[in-house]
Amino acid sequence: MQRPWCGRLGKIDNCQVGIYLAYVGRAEHALVDVRLYLPQEWARDRKRRQAAGVPRAVRFHTRHELALAMLDERGPLLPHAWVSGDDEMGRCTWFRQQLRARGERYLLAVPSNTAVRDLTAPDPPHSGRGRQPRAPFVRVDRWCAAVPEAAWQALEVRAGENGPVPVQAVWTLVQARTEGRVSGVAEVLVVFREAQADGTWKHDYLLSNEVLASPLPEYARVFKAQHRVEECLQRAKGEAGLADYEVRTWRGWYHHQALALTATWFLTVEARRGKKMDAGADGRPAPEADRGGVGAAAGHGRFGVHASYRQPALTPD
Repeated sequence: MQRPWCGRLGKIDNCQVGIYLAYVGRAEHALVDVRLYLPQEWARDRKRRQAAGVPRAVRFHTRHELALAMLDERGPLLPHAWVSGDDEMGRCTWFRQQLRARGERYLLAVPSNTAVRDLTAPDPPHSGRGRQPRAPFVRVDRWCAAVPEAAWQALEVRAGENGPVPVQAVWTLVQARTEGRVSGVAEVLVVFREAQADGTWKHDYLLSNEVLASPLPEYARVFKAQHRVEECLQRAKGEAGLADYEVRTWRGWYHHQALALTATWFLTVEARRGKKMDAGADGRPAPEADRGGVGAAAGHGRFGVHASYRQPALTPD
């Protein structure tokens, strides 16, 4: 395929890119859907499409359009309170706007170079002429570097080999600018930092549309759930060979993904049954069973998305 951006490698490389939807509940987590990202160059190449068996109905869709399609298809079937995702999802202003339009609460990672205007910061002095100047946009990593040490709050967000992993967190209200577009609404910027063995800090930057009365513990819970998605992928790769394939056709790719995800689900259920984690027989959970869980999503049909979901071309503001 065309050499696209590979999130796992952190660079452009020769690979096939899948957009995955995971469901994270309080008791378990699993991958529930997937879409193959077809690069625009491939979508326009008839010979390549025919050789790979790409159905005629398939058109080029961005990763964010594929994610929204899965969310619209699976979301109503999976009770959830939040949508979360990595910085490839969070960096897109249009994607966050679409989630707000659907009434979804989100906590999405963003890159360290995301520009934000701190809406809680005082405005610069007014010279008396023209409009009142506003606080400037700054990168989130530079905003974070200026945060006083006393403002960081200690939390425990996820389990480690030796017990809960302690982190520190801080938040503020911002106006974000991503991909050249300024968000039309205020969002919450949440930063988590974790101490490393060499004495440095690892930072995670996230944006949310939900302003909470006691925000950091809830944001930390959702941030912890977001890490479960990577666990889902590692489980599927290690136990069911999710990444062990050399298929070169559309149908072959989807067949392998479907079998690997089904096998992973079966092994997970059997492992829980062996550990007697479930008191009764398998059955569909009640709608309220995972209200506190995280639903991340995307899908409208197997081969594409409805025209109303199409992402507009980027035009920097």
